Amino acid sequence: MTGPATAILDQILETNLQFCPAAPAELDTLVTAYLGVLTNERGSSPHTLRAYDRELHAFAAYVIREQGAETQPAAIEHTRIRAYLGSLYERGLTKASTARALAAIRSWFRWLARFGYVQQNVASLVSTPKLPNHLPRVPSIEQMNMVVDSIDEQAASWPTRDAVIFELLYGCGIRNAELTGLNLADIHWANEAILIRGKGQKQRYVPLGDTAAHAIRAYLGERLSRLQAAHRESKALILNLHLRSTGRLSTRSVARIVKHIAIARGLSPDVHPHTLRHAFGTHLLEEGADLRSIQELLGHERLSTTQRYTQLTTNQLTAVYDKTHPRAK
Repeated sequence: MTGPATAILDQILETNLQFCPAAPAELDTLVTAYLGVLTNERGSSPHTLRAYDRELHAFAAYVIREQGAETQPAAIEHTRIRAYLGSLYERGLTKASTARALAAIRSWFRWLARFGYVQQNVASLVSTPKLPNHLPRVPSIEQMNMVVDSIDEQAASWPTRDAVIFELLYGCGIRNAELTGLNLADIHWANEAILIRGKGQKQRYVPLGDTAAHAIRAYLGERLSRLQAAHRESKALILNLHLRSTGRLSTRSVARIVKHIAIARGLSPDVHPHTLRHAFGTHLLEEGADLRSIQELLGHERLSTTQRYTQLTTNQLTAVYDKTHPRAK
């Protein structure tokens, strides 16, 4: 974030250094300042920035409607936040969407408290909506191998590129945004590894398997030919079909590609890029990998996140038991 937004941020931070508590500021100004912090200091992903921009400006607009344009953050009570979440339910938003909105508001209030705009983070007094223990349906190892091995002109607009997409999402377990953020220089051929930039700009290396390496090499020749024909250059590994803008493929396009190929190969229509990441973790666990190793490969900050795969596998084993064991009937 540059230009006016950065200037606003600098002015607010300078004020905070001179006065305590902080000088009054409009809610939208404080939202813009916080988004600047997420961009410049924390290196948040574009996806996170879009979500926080949407959630926080919507919340600020709600407070202004209910309490007036001159409302200061210190005048917002936890009951107001709870009422806002109620309004989201009334609009038909799911518990997951409401929980994401609350997470953004909590993060903003934490920042406001740090710089003296509020005395405490009242958003922490609001309980997170209880989410269902929702486990994704994961294709089997055989199904995934069948799909990845059969990407051709009938199922894909650019088969060699789309094969790389599946090899990296399923073969390496990376996130959609991590995939689209990859550059050519991130492929470390000598070390057989790929440098991944995860959430919060955290970096990790994942192994570059033989089949993924073969797919990338097959794609790179076509990638170079297309760039040369268009007299273009791009540092992005995964290019969009028509080399628009920087040439980098978007996460939305990846989702469309994955869904189209999955359906063409007989998988469920609800398959998306994160399904392949779940399949990566689940299949590793089924084949005997330990949770700590899977945690490292997936870039999970908490082991509890990785443990969801244990639950998923247990459910699958229970289904097998119920179906096959004579004493289960």
